Amino acid sequence: MTDVLNSEWLKLRSVRSTTYILVAIAVSLLGGALVSYLMTADWDTSPPDLQQKFGAADPGVMVIPFTQFCLGVLGALAITSEYGSGMIRTALVSVPQRRAYLLAKTVVVASASLVVGLAATFLAYQSGELITGDRPAPISAYTSFTEALPILLANTASLVLLGLLGLGLGFLLRSTAGALVSLCALLFVLPSLTLILPDPWNERVYSVMVPSLAPQLSGEVSGTPLSPVQAGLVMVAYVVLALGAGAVALLRRDA
Repeated sequence: MTDVLNSEWLKLRSVRSTTYILVAIAVSLLGGALVSYLMTADWDTSPPDLQQKFGAADPGVMVIPFTQFCLGVLGALAITSEYGSGMIRTALVSVPQRRAYLLAKTVVVASASLVVGLAATFLAYQSGELITGDRPAPISAYTSFTEALPILLANTASLVLLGLLGLGLGFLLRSTAGALVSLCALLFVLPSLTLILPDPWNERVYSVMVPSLAPQLSGEVSGTPLSPVQAGLVMVAYVVLALGAGAVALLRRDA
């Protein structure tokens, strides 16, 4: 199993797409920091009554959704690139036990998503703190690291979730385009469609959409339809469904 893990890790870090995805995430961090700086500069020159109407200058508001999509792409490409190039046949000959192959892919993608997710969330938080300094709310998102920690960890969990969702969709669809369209639907299209539902179903359905799970998991917002435990269980359900469907496709279909 160690050899399979090493092989999968080598494949993930040696392909160009991984580098491009990491660069894109780094650019989003710079973009989030720039927006935070511009908001803070605008806040400094605004009268007190207008200052209270500002939102928090938190780079994570911009960085996290983009990084979610990027890690979903990373997870999908971890397998669809092999189907696209035909290397999946070589991989399954080298590792005839398909369950071990799936497990190794899952561990590597989850680990990479965890490391990148932690780095992105904490760098976004730290850059926001450096930019806003000791300015009060609402321009400053958090008063201390302890206050910010739950949402930082919840955001990291959502980033790992997207990496595994992408992997599961890649195994199921065997198509990079199909996996990316599905990710866009889960992240952007379906949550937007909940707005047209009547009350209270719009709020209830939106609460189980992927973008809304991290805030509920952290307990940052009160009065949400899901408790932190329930939000965590929905996250697990997404992973189980995606990887379960991918596992069925891998085990029952020819390469």
